[in-house]
Amino acid sequence: MSEVQHTITDLVIHKLVKGPEGPAGIELRSTACALDNAAVRLVEQLCSQYANKAGKGYGHFETDIATFPMVELVRDCVIERKTDFIGLSRQMMELLQACADDELDSGGHVVISRIKEGDTDCLWVALVGEKVGSAVNGNLDIFDCSYLDLNELRAAGRIDLSGWQRGDERYISFLKGRGDVAGWFKRFIGCSDVVIALKETKKLVQTLTQFADTQHLEPQARDALMQRAHVYLDELGESGAPLAIDEVAKEVWPDQPEQLSKALTADDVKLASGFVPDRRAIRPLVRFKASAEEWKLEFDRASLRSGAVQYDRDAGTLVLSNLPDYLKQMLMEE
Repeated sequence: MSEVQHTITDLVIHKLVKGPEGPAGIELRSTACALDNAAVRLVEQLCSQYANKAGKGYGHFETDIATFPMVELVRDCVIERKTDFIGLSRQMMELLQACADDELDSGGHVVISRIKEGDTDCLWVALVGEKVGSAVNGNLDIFDCSYLDLNELRAAGRIDLSGWQRGDERYISFLKGRGDVAGWFKRFIGCSDVVIALKETKKLVQTLTQFADTQHLEPQARDALMQRAHVYLDELGESGAPLAIDEVAKEVWPDQPEQLSKALTADDVKLASGFVPDRRAIRPLVRFKASAEEWKLEFDRASLRSGAVQYDRDAGTLVLSNLPDYLKQMLMEE
């Protein structure tokens, strides 16, 4: 998959001040940040870290504008042009302050940016922690230096403004975290992320199949991958346990889980995390099922390896072996 070219149109950093006790406060920058090399590097690192994170939620704006006003704030800036980018960012900070009051123990720097990703116009917001490291000056003296720690995104979200204006089904994504720890952030960004398990499971199966194709595996290795995926997802479906993408990658492709995780978390896949797999939708991992006007057929993929089912590509025929006696008898009676 080719790298997407990012073009920053607007960038600002504000600060959310919050301690374990007491209300949240905000410190606002009055103007946008200069789009210099440091700003570009920050945004590129943010986009990269976000893309590599598993466990995202996807959805669209909530329809209850009174409770979730983000959509109106964005509309006033992007479509109506009533407010500029800095005005929008300040309104977003006030909304974030209200959402964070009761649920956050600590604050951080808030990066808000409007970015062109190829032809896609996006609005990004991320809550980033601060870390102290060591730096060296021109005299080789060591001193403490604070920096934004993008390796530990506390919360982040992306609004595909182009998809929103087109009327796409899902144009918002956000980091869910373990146990939906970013529920407050979902409310801040105004995202409704109702997940239809059957649809997401089918998408997962399709992505796993495509991943297996890209690996050019031997038939036995491909069957083993699909079997591991089926067993694990079936266990989750039976127990009612929600799916975590990074755990799927570890179970299904244990030698290189990061490789599968990257495929499952790709932006064009938009696979949600946290849903319970629908056991009906995982059957294609281990079984073929097809029908035509005059017949219907279903068999295990492994039967192609055992010889119970033989497919002749040149002739376009399928031969079934080891037919049970009752079927032979039925055929003889025809």
